[in-house]
Amino acid sequence: MDFTNVLSSTFTLVLLALLAVSFASLCLYYGLIWLRTGRFGKSPLPVPDAVAERDLPSVSVVVVAHNEAESLKKSLPYLLEQDYPDYEVVVVDYTSQDDTPFVLRVCSENYPNLKPVSFPADVNMFKGKKYPLSIGIKSATKDVVLLTEPDCIPKGFDWIREMMCGYMRGASIVMGYGLLDAGKSLLGALQRYENLVYNASYLGSALLGHPYTGSGRNLSYRREFFFGRGGFISHYSFPDGADDLFVNQNATRSNTAVVLREGAAVVSDARSTFGQWRQERLHRTSSHRFYSLGDKLLLAAYPLSQCLFLAALLWLWIGGLFPWQLLAALLAVKIIWQIVCCALLAKRFSVRKIQFFSPFFELYFLFANTFLFFSTLRKKNIQWR
Repeated sequence: MDFTNVLSSTFTLVLLALLAVSFASLCLYYGLIWLRTGRFGKSPLPVPDAVAERDLPSVSVVVVAHNEAESLKKSLPYLLEQDYPDYEVVVVDYTSQDDTPFVLRVCSENYPNLKPVSFPADVNMFKGKKYPLSIGIKSATKDVVLLTEPDCIPKGFDWIREMMCGYMRGASIVMGYGLLDAGKSLLGALQRYENLVYNASYLGSALLGHPYTGSGRNLSYRREFFFGRGGFISHYSFPDGADDLFVNQNATRSNTAVVLREGAAVVSDARSTFGQWRQERLHRTSSHRFYSLGDKLLLAAYPLSQCLFLAALLWLWIGGLFPWQLLAALLAVKIIWQIVCCALLAKRFSVRKIQFFSPFFELYFLFANTFLFFSTLRKKNIQWR
């Protein structure tokens, strides 16, 4: 192989430098985020059996529901039958027009630990989820708030106990993870992969000491800490970000714990159409514009590295500026490392046979998320209902 032309061309050297930097960045991301999360085993947190009941905090599970009767029929039995000494379930029924009030009334007759909070009329001047959620947290009477969604079912009846182990080392915020029950269709596979990468992104970053967001499907904080930090007051005017902006503004290395044990997970159904799924992703990412500059750069690093890697690789390959054998070898190393890291990550989150499609799904989401980002810039108010 003759590298004379390569060394004499400044443009080729620049492309090679971009290729090398982006390749290293992607490999580091797979290793530090995916692989670390997938292989995380030596948790400093105690197991539930090692924690005496007197040391467990009292817990208020808070759920906000709007026309969620069918989901509550499935999830409430799991929430109300938890193996935990002192807890309540607060369900905020916000202007539901279906059978949600009836479901809550029937359940409250049989479960004294269910506390329904009803809003028959829309009094939310902020037009977002934060107002009904804050009412639910204010209505809670226990020491710790544990948030989830109406369509989320705990993996087991020790879910609360597993999550509360996160507080045994002095944390004020505890993060769990959410699984998806998706079919074998292409849409189901895309949702499983996207959910896998999303969980790995924020949980892996928290494990590295930089928690920047959380998911309201499985998130907890001390009630006193929530009100002591002002709750949602600083971003009440923003319709989005009920789940993540409080975490983004208040979570630190020292006050945040991550629980990755299987019993700490919740499971929800995947969306049945591309439109529903896109709306969910749009709602989740719309609050990113309120993040700090450092967090925005952190979120942009992964897709930017993907773009630079593909652009430099294709330019060098198609233009014949560098030996194609070496470029093919570099691409093969990247793909193999990606699949290995994704396989361990998928095993951690009980997602089967997704790792071999990881390079293709990554390419799909590079374009899909780019379009989604520009959609969030156009749509300033994305409603949660």
